[in-house]
Amino acid sequence: MTEAVFDPAIQPTPIPLRELLPWALFGGLLLLLALYFVGAEQGATSLVPGMYVHEFVHDGRHLLGFPCH
Repeated sequence: MTEAVFDPAIQPTPIPLRELLPWALFGGLLLLLALYFVGAEQGATSLVPGMYVHEFVHDGRHLLGFPCH
């Protein structure tokens, strides 16, 4: 049976902040957009007419504790 050899000479390369920052901003923007649709997309602040978005995220609202009725 062969044994795995641990080679400590291999070091992980760090990811530079310049490469990580655009992805972090994009992810944060997507999270804010999702939070808007789950938490506030109804009534006077609605971007999409009708109740389609409200009904689509209805159970998520209750799960996250947002009041909706």
